Amino acid sequence: MKFGKNICILNVGGTKYAFTREVIKDFPLRRVSRLHSCSSEKEVLEVCDDYDRERNEFFFDRHSEAFVFIMLYVRSGKLRFVPQMCELSFYNEMIYWGLESSHLEFCCQRRLEDRMTDTYTYFSEEDIKAEVESRGEEDQVTRFASERGNARWLERMRRTFEEPASSVAAQILASVSVVFVIMSMVILCASTLPDWDTAKNNTDDYSIYAFVVNPAVCIGWFTAECIVRFIVSRDKCEFVRRPLNIIDFLAITPYYVSVAVTALTGENPQLQRAGVTLRVLRMMRIFWLIKLARHFLGLQTLGLTLRRCYREMVMLLVFVCVAMAIFSALAQLLEHGLDLETSNEDYASIPAACWWVIISMTTVGYGDMYPITIPGRVLGGVCVVSGIVLLALPITFIYHSFVQCYHELKFRSARCVRSLSSEFLN
Repeated sequence: MKFGKNICILNVGGTKYAFTREVIKDFPLRRVSRLHSCSSEKEVLEVCDDYDRERNEFFFDRHSEAFVFIMLYVRSGKLRFVPQMCELSFYNEMIYWGLESSHLEFCCQRRLEDRMTDTYTYFSEEDIKAEVESRGEEDQVTRFASERGNARWLERMRRTFEEPASSVAAQILASVSVVFVIMSMVILCASTLPDWDTAKNNTDDYSIYAFVVNPAVCIGWFTAECIVRFIVSRDKCEFVRRPLNIIDFLAITPYYVSVAVTALTGENPQLQRAGVTLRVLRMMRIFWLIKLARHFLGLQTLGLTLRRCYREMVMLLVFVCVAMAIFSALAQLLEHGLDLETSNEDYASIPAACWWVIISMTTVGYGDMYPITIPGRVLGGVCVVSGIVLLALPITFIYHSFVQCYHELKFRSARCVRSLSSEFLN
């Protein structure tokens, strides 16, 4: 820095900080340290928003409270979120000053990861234009507006197929998709009835419609929907990696495989394995029910809760597995291993005793196997009580996460409904 006074004043959102040139040179925040290498006011204005030469004051139009917490990190080395401030907004402030998510404390890193994973932000053309204009990049506005104009219909198509509450057309498509899902599930369930094979031999028009037209129409709709969503998606690789899209693929593929296998094998009675394969593939259509998660808030809340609470779910699984290993070994010893003359054959092995342990810990108790010795019954009581306690421990975390996910998705849905209402009125 070859201009100004020895004392530099940083004005961040109205809050002033005074530093010497030497401190500015080695400042931990990259944006602030860049001021030392500036040789003219033009270069300074590329780093900050305004500069007062008389006072040697650098003005940054940023969130002052967020910068207070960032300055606490400079002093103490610990960076945490500002209370009552959006995690993404604070993360934007961090990026502006030259910090990364790795500088956050572990608890805040997890909050940021969850928020970035579960939050979808849509920028309209006006928002992006305002952001670019605030940086004085008018040429980029023109170029970007042209690109957005060329791809506007793709964005509308994407929102129509991906966001059921984004427009009236999206709601209509979502309703049609739900009707096809319900129709396919009704046909799948009816096909397992005993009288279904008898009716299948009937060749009237109703039978042809029930056995040929309906499955083909449902599969055709799902296939066309999946292809269109793939074409209009922003990132094709990200589209393929999404769980719901993988489930769509697994639900659609078996139909075409079964048609191909039937065409190749025909009615050859020697190919029994092909018949078993066809029945398995046909039952995979049950995955179509998961498509309802695109349209119902409850299923979305359940999926989001499971994704956020996977650590708690793994912890619950570990608890159950450890307890099952301990109680099954003790049950096999008490019921079968000590007294061979009056041994309980239901507990002949530890794997067999594991079944009794799991139904006892979950308080199901089918009654198909039970201990007959006094020590075994005492162990059964301890197993039941332990199961109640172990299963209840992670439930609190999962419950609070479910409530939080529900309120977030409900708020997002209400915002989409307000946008839809404005569009309908306009």
